[in-house]
Amino acid sequence: MYQLNNFLDNPNMKLIDQKGPFRVFEHEKDLSVSPSSAVTAYFSSEMNVRKRQVFVELENGGCTLQAGAMQWMLGDVSMETGVKGVGNFLGKMASAAVTKESVVKPIYTGKGVMMLEPTYKHIMLLDVSEWGTVVLDDGLFLACENSITHKVVARSNLSSAVLGNEGLFNLSLTGNGIAVLECPVAMPELIEFNLQNDVVKIDGNMAIAWSGSLDFSVEKSGKSLLGSAVSGEGFVNVYRGTGKILMAPTA
Repeated sequence: MYQLNNFLDNPNMKLIDQKGPFRVFEHEKDLSVSPSSAVTAYFSSEMNVRKRQVFVELENGGCTLQAGAMQWMLGDVSMETGVKGVGNFLGKMASAAVTKESVVKPIYTGKGVMMLEPTYKHIMLLDVSEWGTVVLDDGLFLACENSITHKVVARSNLSSAVLGNEGLFNLSLTGNGIAVLECPVAMPELIEFNLQNDVVKIDGNMAIAWSGSLDFSVEKSGKSLLGSAVSGEGFVNVYRGTGKILMAPTA
């Protein structure tokens, strides 16, 4: 039995989003500042540069976190690494090396609550079931329900990915549940493409998430290397098929 005071009723903690077991809170102001940092803190708050934290309520299910993301937990909550032997650990090391994710993603189960570490990035709660399979840009994954499976997927054209100075592998999520992402831009700025047997070409690594049903490759922007060089565009990320893409308007 426990009590949690000065948190859910704290006027400086604003609930900005919630899905499944996850609630996103935003610190309205940084109250613990010194005179030397007060001006920066004030203008940061005015420009929506605020600390954000994810609160997790564990019941029958559980959640998987990026390593080091847990700040505190309360109640009958236990943690396991999810590593099943040496071979499994080596596989996770290989996956982490190519996707910039942590080697071990701890799994938390039980009945209680958890709070994740604060971040200045924007928090996105994604319903994975609406995507079927969603592929993420490197470094976005923060947490997900244990009903979601994650694996590493390779681009369909590895040689062009090297030439285009892009990564070769990405993390994909599949299942019914909510995933928590750390997004570099605010949700209202994201552009969503809905493709029906069509194609989108993006100059640069600006897509943050896309449907696993899409064929994703890196290709020349023109029909020839000379044409691509003359245009100044070089290589572009190409998404073909039917599915969704979330794109940031700036790098």
